[in-house]
Amino acid sequence: LALSSLSNTLAVNNSGRWWGIINVASSTNLLTDSKNVQLVLDPSLQLLSRKQRKLIRQNPGILHSISSGLQTAIKECKWQFRNRRWNCPTSQGPNIFGKIVNRGCRETAFIFAITSAGVTHSVARSCSEGSIESCTCDYRRRGPGGPDWHWGGCSDNIDFGRLFGREFVDSSEKGRDLRFLMNLHNNEAGRMTVFSEMRQECKCHGMSGSCTVRTCWMRLPTFRAVGDVLKDRFDGASRVIYGNKGSNRASRVELHHLEPENPAHKPPSPHDLVYFEKSPNFCTYSGKTGTAGTAGRFCNSSSPGLDGCELLCCGRGYRTRTQRVTERCNCTFHWCCHVSCLNCTNTQVLHECL
Repeated sequence: LALSSLSNTLAVNNSGRWWGIINVASSTNLLTDSKNVQLVLDPSLQLLSRKQRKLIRQNPGILHSISSGLQTAIKECKWQFRNRRWNCPTSQGPNIFGKIVNRGCRETAFIFAITSAGVTHSVARSCSEGSIESCTCDYRRRGPGGPDWHWGGCSDNIDFGRLFGREFVDSSEKGRDLRFLMNLHNNEAGRMTVFSEMRQECKCHGMSGSCTVRTCWMRLPTFRAVGDVLKDRFDGASRVIYGNKGSNRASRVELHHLEPENPAHKPPSPHDLVYFEKSPNFCTYSGKTGTAGTAGRFCNSSSPGLDGCELLCCGRGYRTRTQRVTERCNCTFHWCCHVSCLNCTNTQVLHECL
């Protein structure tokens, strides 16, 4: 990877800290890829752990994939919560998601799950595209598959994506407390969502497209599909407490575990998102919790849902204003090769929370 192509690339590790690529090298933050191109971590921001740096060195080409996956995860988070009081706000400072990542609420659970899924999804796709030197397509699915189809083609390497994601993302979590268990659980839930949404894709073969036989492989879901599933699990997230079996016979993994806060509820499955504290009030600004409030947010005056002015503005009311917007319209393609458009001006009515 050329340094110029990464000079403005940013990524985020699972504690919510940004790290970036800059042009100033130092002995403490220098990475070198397989082509001896110097990739430099910004020393003013939180550096990657030693293990994470080692993983990047061992897998040439993976740095760009990590960054791309995390950027995709952030965009998906914003899209999924665009109409909610908490709309996945981010900043350009060192704490990209703000103070919310230090809490144990539903929103924190989603952030950890979606970023973990983003890394897994991007790395698995990059393997099949040949942009990571240490992995390729998943060629284990070969040979007979069914009466009119067989395994072949280039399956996305989800196993490598999950393994790398677990090694890279989870390595930033330390401890054995409830927050540690929650973060690890949600990280894995994100990865499992990518895995469980894999789909079989096929190509037909035969005379004149008759499709007498098909070649099939496993394809990653779109990341929107991953985001939709995780959003549903956010809505149904399980509130948990720290469990300790207190038995010398229990293994280290079994000894510390998550239990439902309500004993009548089923234990959370590996696919579920989990949290242990109530979400803050996202209606008003709070420096303590790092919430921006909903003042100034645009709302839908005719909607009874979460994007409606009554709910989004938290009962404070809203102001209405109009603005004129000029957009390109009535575009026509002329052979070859020119597109001509008109400029259309419309009046938009906007409703803004007080």
